[in-house]
Amino acid sequence: MADKNSEWMRLALKEARAAVGLTSPNPPVGAVVVHDDEVLGRGQTQPVGGAHAEVEALKQAGEAARGATIYVTLEPCSSQGRTPPCTDALIAAGVKHVVWAMDDPDPRHVGRAADVLGAAGITVECGLLREEARDVLRPFAKRMATGLPWVIAKSASSADGRISRPPGGEQWLTSDAAREDAHFLRARSDAILIGANTVRTDNPALTIRGAAHRAEKTQPWRGVVTHDSAALPKDATLFTDAHTARTQIFENQAPQQILQALADLGCNTVLLEGGGELLSSFFAENLIDEVSLYIAPLWCGSAGTPASGETPLPASLALTPWEVTPLAPDVKLSARIIKD
Repeated sequence: MADKNSEWMRLALKEARAAVGLTSPNPPVGAVVVHDDEVLGRGQTQPVGGAHAEVEALKQAGEAARGATIYVTLEPCSSQGRTPPCTDALIAAGVKHVVWAMDDPDPRHVGRAADVLGAAGITVECGLLREEARDVLRPFAKRMATGLPWVIAKSASSADGRISRPPGGEQWLTSDAAREDAHFLRARSDAILIGANTVRTDNPALTIRGAAHRAEKTQPWRGVVTHDSAALPKDATLFTDAHTARTQIFENQAPQQILQALADLGCNTVLLEGGGELLSSFFAENLIDEVSLYIAPLWCGSAGTPASGETPLPASLALTPWEVTPLAPDVKLSARIIKD
């Protein structure tokens, strides 16, 4: 039975992963309703204001949910928010058993579901595939624990660590495949940060395009970090396109202040896209949680712009083992920062 339980929870985790990037400030959660080894309903957290995963799965199961077991990747919420408590929905549906992977890090809910459901005669179980669920829920858990979002540092560079080619060369370092993959990083994120020099030199849109674009995904907030907002080009795409309302300017603010402001906007995940000085300032304050490096098979020499800025680190930062993704002819290296 243990293997079957894990199978059902893995289906719930699949639903949760499909919701990543769509649910902030809520966590991406998945749920599966099962009875007599038959899946009756599946659900994932809907965009903010919409139903939670349990409610979606129960809706699909209908009356057949009575007497069934529901597998959920996160402890069901037990207090009123934008939507009613999921514990109320589970009780009303008549499920007999609730299994969740990870306790809710939200202090409003943590540990309460077992008491609420138990009082209604529903048995509960916690901890099944907890680590797998934690991988999906790290950004939300970090914001609950620290008040700050999860931060991904993304950089595209040559083999010798340069983020631009020598003058007169092509604009792009990496291939179409690598640039398309980077849009999936944007799709995971609630905000994208760049420095003022990147606005001036690249005039980026910072939108999600191509295969990564999903209609239900709100375009991320776009943040520009600058010492002088008056010097920013007024005709830049960030200030003139259809998503101008999603652009924020952070003038003379420290990295932690910027992240706090983005957390206040409901951001669970923030993507740093450059340049080098912006990334190094966040690294120096140990505010990076994950790195994604796209390495091109090029050698640009001293005429290229270095990937790291001039802000010194107080100490080196250790990373988890690299996850390596070939994106021919480039390679993507991904890892998390190891923190105490």
